[in-house]
Amino acid sequence: MTADTSKRTQQDTEDSPRPGARSDRARRWAAIWTTGLALLPLALLGAAFWIGRLVRPGGDDWCFLPVVRDQGASGMIGKFFLHDNGRIANALLVVAYGSFGVPGHQWFALVSGVLMLGILWALIVSVLKRAGLTAPRGLALLVAATVAVVFFFATPNPYKTFYWPASSVSHTVAPVLACAAVIPLLRARTRWGRSLALGVAYLGGIFIGTLSEETSVVAFVMLAAVLLISRWALPGAGRTLTRIWCLVAFAGVAVGTAILYLSPGARHRRARFGADTASMLGPKALATALREFGHILGTVFTTWQYLGAVAVGVLLGLLVREGRKGTDVPDGSLRRRPFLPVLIGFLAFLVSGYLCVVVAYPAFGASVGTASRIWGDFLLLFVLLLVAVGALLGRALRTSRWGIRAGTAAVAATVCAVACVGLAVPLYRLGQQMDVRAQRWDRQDRWLREQVAGGARVLPYTPVSVSGMVEPFGNHGKRLWPGQCVAQYYHLDKITHGTRLP
Repeated sequence: MTADTSKRTQQDTEDSPRPGARSDRARRWAAIWTTGLALLPLALLGAAFWIGRLVRPGGDDWCFLPVVRDQGASGMIGKFFLHDNGRIANALLVVAYGSFGVPGHQWFALVSGVLMLGILWALIVSVLKRAGLTAPRGLALLVAATVAVVFFFATPNPYKTFYWPASSVSHTVAPVLACAAVIPLLRARTRWGRSLALGVAYLGGIFIGTLSEETSVVAFVMLAAVLLISRWALPGAGRTLTRIWCLVAFAGVAVGTAILYLSPGARHRRARFGADTASMLGPKALATALREFGHILGTVFTTWQYLGAVAVGVLLGLLVREGRKGTDVPDGSLRRRPFLPVLIGFLAFLVSGYLCVVVAYPAFGASVGTASRIWGDFLLLFVLLLVAVGALLGRALRTSRWGIRAGTAAVAATVCAVACVGLAVPLYRLGQQMDVRAQRWDRQDRWLREQVAGGARVLPYTPVSVSGMVEPFGNHGKRLWPGQCVAQYYHLDKITHGTRLP
């Protein structure tokens, strides 16, 4: 009897799956459904890239294209550095897409979107690896794609945020490029890797400093915040390198900002808007900027699609596992107070966001609170912090019963999917509006070129706008800008206000 019982017990043990096998099977299923869920934000991005073929020049593009065409890169850099705003790096990016003319604008959404998605993906993977965490296949891509779609399309005017190159390179691409400079630091393991990380920090800082004043402000605040919390929030092995990296990056951004601020173009811009130091930092200007920043926060905090970032963070916290030992994982103090660095991050977001409004106020005036295209400089930080909050919530629920974990994961996945659908509807409507504008723009473009080929020197131009884009003869025909740029683009002496499309 005892021998039979022992034999049955041995047989049951052999037939039952091993704990490791169950874990492997669970991870395979997690990889499958996270990859499937990632197809939703990826499909939304794919649709957005396809809509990008409908972009046509408008606003500042009218003034950039003739310079790039007639004077090349040196002319564009000279225009920015000597006359417009001092943004040398901005001029280089304008040359990168403006050299191709109208096709450069049509391909801009695809090229910049893929670049930014790739950077965000690499950033998520690098953070997980540096923290000694492993995740199911597809999870990092899901997080990166969700961050991208929320960052690109949850704003009040996605056209100016994502599709309009002149705005996107300064306020959407710029903060993502700043994140790219962090990746070598997260990947550094050897002496050569650490040297590369420091070199990228310095050169990248100079580039960001001459690309976007607002992104530079966010970088200054975040670097200061990391230095502030590094003593207790970072492990001993990585603390010294991180502090040195922050100081080097701070120096790079400071050098770039000094080059921009002292340039003839920046001085000319400040004189044009009356933006001296006294007016920017006066009590009235600061109070108005604070009021407008409150309006921005009201809009952002009531945009429900941002919940998609929290939801994907919950999935991240639920599904990641401790990886191999020996990595630079946080020490005990951070494990006991995981929400404290996120809280400091939100304080940095509020401070940097307000300072961005202060910097932009002289140029935009009272409309700075509604000029959503400049919000991207600090909104990427906001979206990443929402993911961090969700990850901490998911981590807290990871020790709960299986049913609670499964239900939480199902709810989080549903929120991610609903957020993508909620962003897809206005994107579809924007695509229809862009299609109408593209057809009208192309028809007028062909007519103008035909007339110029026939010897015309003065021709009528009918404004063709989308999503509040500036066109000649705006404000019921009272505003000429950028009319002279349009005339230069078509080799005309002058354009007049047309009321009917040809």
